[in-house]
Amino acid sequence: MKTSNKRLATTLAGWLALGAFALSMPLVASAQKSPAPRPTVVLVHGAFADSSSWNGVIGQLHDKGYTVIAAANELRSVKSDAASVTSVVKSIHGPVVLVGHSYGGSVISEAATGQDNVKALVYVAAFAPDVGENAAELSGRFPGGSLGPALAPPVELADGGKDLYIDQDKFHAQFAADVPAAQAALMAAGQRPVTDAALHEASTSAAWKTIPSWFVYGSADLNIPPAAQAFMATRAHSRKTVVIKGASHVVMVSHPAEVAALIEQAALAK
Repeated sequence: MKTSNKRLATTLAGWLALGAFALSMPLVASAQKSPAPRPTVVLVHGAFADSSSWNGVIGQLHDKGYTVIAAANELRSVKSDAASVTSVVKSIHGPVVLVGHSYGGSVISEAATGQDNVKALVYVAAFAPDVGENAAELSGRFPGGSLGPALAPPVELADGGKDLYIDQDKFHAQFAADVPAAQAALMAAGQRPVTDAALHEASTSAAWKTIPSWFVYGSADLNIPPAAQAFMATRAHSRKTVVIKGASHVVMVSHPAEVAALIEQAALAK
């Protein structure tokens, strides 16, 4: 009788062990197949704009489940603006897709340098300068830009510098020609100025040399000539370049779906 009980106990123990092993298998497989965390998208606006210029893109990305931060860009100098964005990037646990518009492209090119969690750079009608280059020189290197004559008289600053604005009467045609006039008028009134020094400040690093990049811009951009943007995209070995026919400098305002789609491509890229 004792022998039978021992055999029964042994058999039951074996069944229990086998059952526990079988139950563990789906959990192991599930853990192995769990998706990687989605990158956080950090958006950096450029000169003559503000974070609200990303609203349409943010809505699109939120619908896809992305966490988005529209970082503040003081538009004072490439170095200090990049340091501010770097602080935001360092505060994020997990991968980051860093996106810059216009002058914001110069900022992200500096800010991403040395940041291991930045997996992709997306340039939206933006500068991607090499070391030693500046926004003003890059824009003037190619024909097609008309920003200079569209600027209002500079605002003299207490430190001797100058703040630059686009003349509100010229803002729609120069900056946002494919945006409804009423919306462009609001953008013109709320535009953030950039210092003249920032546009002439030489870049000290070029993160696009080591981090994969994507580019999107409009064929009717009057702030940064399309030829300049094509040059920078080719030089950076852009993974994908999207040129939106007839789009203005604020392509993220007039075509948020296309811009968000490219950002998601960058986020999902291996």
